[in-house]
This record gives sequence, structure tokens and C-alpha cells, in this order.
Amino acid sequence: MRSEDILELVANGENSAVEFKRDDLRPEQLAREIVALANFQGGRVLLGVEDDGTISGIQRPDLEHWVMDTVFSMHVHPLILPFYEEVAMPDGRRVAIVSVTQGTSKPYVLRHNGREDIYIRVGSASRLATREQQARLFESGGLLHAELLPVSGTRLSSLDQARLSDYLVNYAGDDAPPDSEAGWLERLTGLGLMVAQDGSAPVCTIAGLVLFGRWPRHSLRQAGIRWMSFAGPDMDYQAQDDTEIDGPLVPLWSSEPGQGKRLLEHGLVDRVLDRMKPFISRDNNFLTDGTRRESVAFYARDALREAILNALIHRDWTRALEVEIVNYVDRITITSPGALTNSMTLEKMLAGQRSPRNPIITEIMRDYRFVDMRGMGVRRKIVPLTRQWSGRDAEFEATEDFVRVTLPSAPRPA
Repeated sequence: MRSEDILELVANGENSAVEFKRDDLRPEQLAREIVALANFQGGRVLLGVEDDGTISGIQRPDLEHWVMDTVFSMHVHPLILPFYEEVAMPDGRRVAIVSVTQGTSKPYVLRHNGREDIYIRVGSASRLATREQQARLFESGGLLHAELLPVSGTRLSSLDQARLSDYLVNYAGDDAPPDSEAGWLERLTGLGLMVAQDGSAPVCTIAGLVLFGRWPRHSLRQAGIRWMSFAGPDMDYQAQDDTEIDGPLVPLWSSEPGQGKRLLEHGLVDRVLDRMKPFISRDNNFLTDGTRRESVAFYARDALREAILNALIHRDWTRALEVEIVNYVDRITITSPGALTNSMTLEKMLAGQRSPRNPIITEIMRDYRFVDMRGMGVRRKIVPLTRQWSGRDAEFEATEDFVRVTLPSAPRPA
């Protein structure tokens, strides 16, 4: 880094990725900033710069040794290796830059006085993480799968036994469904669909409830989908429809001897698509065969279905928000709560990399063939089908709070 780069950073001030510090701070103070940056998106600490941007220069002898052996080795856990450099400024003062990338072993903690504290970056400040923020960090680091968390107040009867029986026999390979409550509890606990803690009666996990629950939103308010449709290009226009749609993700099939496999009830994705249909298609004013009207769809159904499915199965269950689908006159947005999983980026997602946040939900939906075996739904369905259908590209947005897909509408008939 050149002195000009330092001056530019200083001129722009502190932010979520840049922190100024004198070099006479205590080791735990520097470690706190490092932990917060690693738990966010990485960044730099400039040592020898005052809070107001004045460059005072570094004074501590053998500063690099102190940073590496005292700060990082003793106070930052798990181990993270920074990039350390010193830059001479035009007036002879020196500034040290400690750079860290976004950590892959979150959460990083500050070890001090027998405690382990988790800090995150909020704007230009480093703050203790809340309980919800800690849960997200544990999940992003692979130490917690929120889909396995227990849902208080649920029980075996909260799940649809007919759907479960169909899954166990026709997808999981069981000869027959369990014949007793104890057998059901043992089988579902083994699958991660129920969990028992501290000798208490088993309850449903989030995965079990959203996959097979009778009415998941009754016990888990962030389950289901919020669906809205507006007559114009934004929410200031008249609302055509606004509702919360509940139900299990998996469909219900009947496979009685001699009758073949027959769909009895749709899962949540197709229930939502049925609700959306009057607002995302239009009947032509002519009959194609003399008996029924031809319907013109404004979106490629397979692309829309894939986007909704992805929003549901890859969402962050530590967020107390439901998946939201909003239809406008020229586009549909599908918003999934939570950031992309750790180390995943939009570029990697579009390239076809896989990093399932909720592996149980993902694998069971793959059993039903909702999920592409190769995990290439975005690349093979959403992107090409949207371009083919509308002549425009789907748009993808990822923040710390949500992942959003916007599908442009095909030209609409007058």
C-alpha cells in the first residue's frame, strides 16, 4: 500500500471496514476490532491514526511482533492470520495497516479475563453481538444448523402423518410406517424432524415443521410466504392481493394398490403459484379450440417456481421474517430472509456452486425432485428461462439481511 492510499482511506473516514487507532492501545482493544471485522466482511485497522483522522504515527517498538504474538495469538480465537504492513508517510511518520479478510470459521471471539465475547461491526463501531446475531454467526460458520432447532409447543400431532408415511415408504425406503407413537418418535428424531432435549417430550424441529407440519405458521411465525400484488410499478398503487400463505413444503400423494400415484394436495410452492396465477397471467380474448381460453403467462413458470423454492429452502431461520413475494406490473421480486451462506457470493451462486444452509430441508425436497440433483437451478433455469421469456435478465441482490431475485415480466398484451 502506498502513502497516497493511506491518505485516501483517512480522508474517507472510519466505516464498517476501516478503523483508526493509536498504537498505545491495550491488546484486547485491538483484538476487539479485529474480531468484529472478521465476523463481518473483513477490513483494515490503521495504527498510528487518531479518531479524527490525524496521522500521529506509530510509536511502539517492534509493533509487528506485538500485533502477531500478543494480540492475535492470545486474544483472537480461532486463529486468523492478518496481513501486516507499515507505510512511511511524506512527513516521515509511519502508519501500520492490519488487514483481515472475512473469516470462514465464524464466530470469532475476543478472549480476555476468562471470557469469550463475540463482537460485530455496526457501521463504524464494534459492538457485542446480540443473541440473534450470535446465532447467525454460529450458523454461517457451520457450527449451528438452525433447521434443527426445536419449535416450542409442537408435538408429533403437529405433523401430517399421511405425508410422513408417504415419504418414509416411497422416498426413504422404509417397508412400512411405524406402528406406534414410540416408533414414530424414534424414526423422526433419527431423521432430524423431531428432537428431544433434557429428557423432555420430543418436539418438532424447524425442518420437520416446515416440511411436514399441518400448519407451520401456527407455531413458527416466520414460516410460509407473504404474497402481495400491486397494479402498478411500486407499492403506492392499488393492492390487488395481500395474504400470508401457510402449509407444508412437501405435497401429499396417494399410492393405493391398483390406482397408481395420485396427487391429493399440493405443497407450499405450488399452492403459492396457484394463488398467484390470476395476477401473473391473462386470458386471451379468443378460444384456441372452441372450448377454453388460452392463458398468456407473464413469467416462465419453471423459473418462477425455482426462485420461490430457493427462497424457502435456503432461507435463514434465525430471522423472524417470512419469505416475501411481491408482484408489480413489470416485475416480481422474491425476497428470502438472511444473507448468503458463509463464503458464498452472487458470482459463485450464478456459476453453480452449492452451499446449502438447511441440508435436511434441501435433501428431502431433492427426494421429491423439487431440487435439481446438480444444484444448478439458478444457472440452468432462472437465468436462461427468464431471458428467453421476457427478453431481459433476472436480477440478483444480496445484503446482510436478505437475498432477492427480481424477474422481469414478459411484454403484456394490450
